[in-house]
Amino acid sequence: MAVVQQALADYGPPVYVRHQIVHNAYVVRSLEEQGAVFVEDVTDVPPGALLILSAHGVAPSVRSSASDHDRIVIDATCPLVTKVHREAQRFAEDGYDILLIGHAGHEEVVGTFGHAPERIQIVSDSEDLASVEVRDPSRVAWLSQTTLSADETSRTVAALRSRFPLLTGPPSDDICYATQNRQNAVKLIAAQSDLVLVIGSPNSSNSVRLVEVALASGAGAAYLIEDASGVESDWLCGVSTVGVTSGASAPEILVHGVISRLNALGFTDLETVGSTEETQRFAMPR
Repeated sequence: MAVVQQALADYGPPVYVRHQIVHNAYVVRSLEEQGAVFVEDVTDVPPGALLILSAHGVAPSVRSSASDHDRIVIDATCPLVTKVHREAQRFAEDGYDILLIGHAGHEEVVGTFGHAPERIQIVSDSEDLASVEVRDPSRVAWLSQTTLSADETSRTVAALRSRFPLLTGPPSDDICYATQNRQNAVKLIAAQSDLVLVIGSPNSSNSVRLVEVALASGAGAAYLIEDASGVESDWLCGVSTVGVTSGASAPEILVHGVISRLNALGFTDLETVGSTEETQRFAMPR
């Protein structure tokens, strides 16, 4: 979000953005009101215009075509996604078949696939896992989408390793630290909560995963809501404790809005639960 706001301040509107800069409807609407124009394809961007590539990353071919027609291009790919891109390139150059764990069609997975399309197979479910075929079982590597459930990814890696005992992986975890921290925190509150509310948009992979983690960790019920208007009073019948969390791309203003809504409905005792303090900061792209 900050990248688009800075570009609008420096260059003025319109600023074009390929796909949603992050998967959050509130953020996208806010930026549109400030002069951002979201497009699905770089060919929709006029010559000479400023174009921002979203945090989910793109294939090299998209980056190349983005620069055509004297467009000014700012690459806002998340550094954690860039890390996966580099790992894909390195494994491909070393002759590995790469098994990319993720959701087929997700923008991040599409972008990563584009860095080594001749070497990568996407593993989205058990059917994909069963149909995997490789050239050399001793040279197989796995990578993952950064917004998956860490537990789910670990189970998939274990299943892959049962087929390919020499399976290798990235030198460090691909799961985004913000995604992992939220999953850890949800595990702490879920068993104590009759209801867990996850604030995020339906197309936010990490937000959807938080609902799944909450249910798997003992929450009586869990729902994904975009903002305070999504809180259904019927959900609160017989409920004494509500857990509230948010996806990595949901702004804090939405969290405060949900808490205010719960306060108005009688849930006035607030306890903050967290497992890790986030201190990671990324510099603005050039």
